Amino acid sequence: MFSRHIQSLRRAVARIAVMVLACASLAGASATLLLEEPYGKLGFFTATGHTAVYLSAVCADTPLVLRPCAPGETGVVISRYDGVAGYDWIAIPLIPYLYAVDRPEDIPLFADAKMVAFLRDRYRRKYLESVAPDGKNGETPGGNWYELIGSSYDRTIYGFEIESTPQQDAALIRKLNSSANQSHFHLVSNNCADFAKDIINFYYPKVLHRSVIADIGFTTPKQLAKMLVKFNQRHPEIGYSRLVIAQVPGSMPRSSNVHGVVESFFRSKKYIVPSAIASPIFAGCVFAVYVGTGAPRFEPARDALIFNPGGDPKPPLAREDRRAYQHQLQSLLAAAYPVTAGQDVDKAWSRLQAKARTDFDDQGRPVLQIQVDGHIVRIGASADNVLNGSAPPQLTRELLEARLQSELRRKSPREISESEVTRDWKLLQQVLGESGTGLTARSSVHIENIRGNQP
Repeated sequence: MFSRHIQSLRRAVARIAVMVLACASLAGASATLLLEEPYGKLGFFTATGHTAVYLSAVCADTPLVLRPCAPGETGVVISRYDGVAGYDWIAIPLIPYLYAVDRPEDIPLFADAKMVAFLRDRYRRKYLESVAPDGKNGETPGGNWYELIGSSYDRTIYGFEIESTPQQDAALIRKLNSSANQSHFHLVSNNCADFAKDIINFYYPKVLHRSVIADIGFTTPKQLAKMLVKFNQRHPEIGYSRLVIAQVPGSMPRSSNVHGVVESFFRSKKYIVPSAIASPIFAGCVFAVYVGTGAPRFEPARDALIFNPGGDPKPPLAREDRRAYQHQLQSLLAAAYPVTAGQDVDKAWSRLQAKARTDFDDQGRPVLQIQVDGHIVRIGASADNVLNGSAPPQLTRELLEARLQSELRRKSPREISESEVTRDWKLLQQVLGESGTGLTARSSVHIENIRGNQP
């Protein structure tokens, strides 16, 4: 489909080499520091994001009782939370932690707030009643329990994986199971990053610590990631790899870059500008700390593979391939929707999906129920069932176009999986083959008619 075969061959060789190294690390037990981007706009302290630890060989009988994994199990993510049933830490299996579903094939192609809330509450009712019980009348409870599951709908996550041993995993299980699991959360001295620091230091003592200069004494996720990278540089004999877990495409607000405390202050105009006016010397000191601690140079996605749910990590999409896909998609959308030139197909689909009802097919995969001409049609919402519903091909086409547009708009090509884009493009081509190539202005009118029929 795309030219430049020589460059593609060189890229392929380089990617294979990286994948071999990464998979060698992933083959055994490991502990992975998860650096999670911030979302929302609550101030420079919350711009530091969140952190957790993924343990590939540690599983859980309940969210509060750990055990070694059996063959075929994928481990748990463990983190400190604030205000979740009074517990200090809670363990969640990897796929539910990221996507609020049990299986990779259940992950939706395009997520909005309504679908995410539905998936989270369904998972909570099945598995998390002990830590997040129903309200008095059976309603969904309030609180921070939603942070336990579906993290990848809210933000992009970076993984810094380092190998562990069965002996280390067993010792950690004994330690956490025998300790009082009571909340110790404190923003300054016992936040989520402090918990992650203690877990990694249990495996490799004194590797991680807080920065008095860059973070004015707070422990921050970015500081821990930077130190783990430096530890790997000093100890290349220890298995190590880096991953990007991309935010799920959709209408959920996109997360932002993760920062340290001083870096967040420096990058926030509402803080640094008044400070510079009141005291140029103070502002100059902030700038010196920002540059001197290497904050601008740290790139979490550098040399990372893309997390592939249910499979091995995949290489990111090359920049030139991304541009080629974008050009192909823009041309396709301009021909199909000449009135708007297809510029906002993802926003158009978001408005339609917001009026739909989320349900599940007989295999437990999510579907959307949409009213069309007085009848309810079902459209598969995951890659596994998107072609199996009763919806008109035009609806399926718009879903896949919205997915691709959201996917290719990511702020960095390092967050895009080559394999996922290729899969989504092939699905779109299949729909085009079913619906024919005459979907130009007529398809726009048809979709608008469907929107008008929504309750």
